[in-house]
Amino acid sequence: MSDANAGQPAPAPDFEQMTRDIADVPAVEVITTVAVHLMSAAAVNLGLAEEGPRHKDLDEARKLINALAGLVTASATEISSFHAAPLRDGLKSLQLAFREASVVPDEPGQGPGEKFTGPVFGR
Repeated sequence: MSDANAGQPAPAPDFEQMTRDIADVPAVEVITTVAVHLMSAAAVNLGLAEEGPRHKDLDEARKLINALAGLVTASATEISSFHAAPLRDGLKSLQLAFREASVVPDEPGQGPGEKFTGPVFGR
């Protein structure tokens, strides 16, 4: 298999087209997509992925959960309860999973994202 463009610079991105494309995406879709990416990354860093402990990094998970909590809290009134409720549920599940994964659990209200959501307790 040969590369016909080897040694040639890649074509410049069409920023005008990309701007038009993103302009067509509703804000609720952008927000929920970002939230799902944050959830997925947090789950991996909590060791909840298929390869589990190999990717576990609670410091990274804390950062991702904090970002998710800020996004969900700030956008909840903008995206309606229909979209916000599942995001809140996913966030709470991640917060609880973080608490379970921590060797030394945070005090109630001090866990990741809890400055935005308030203390998170059992299901």
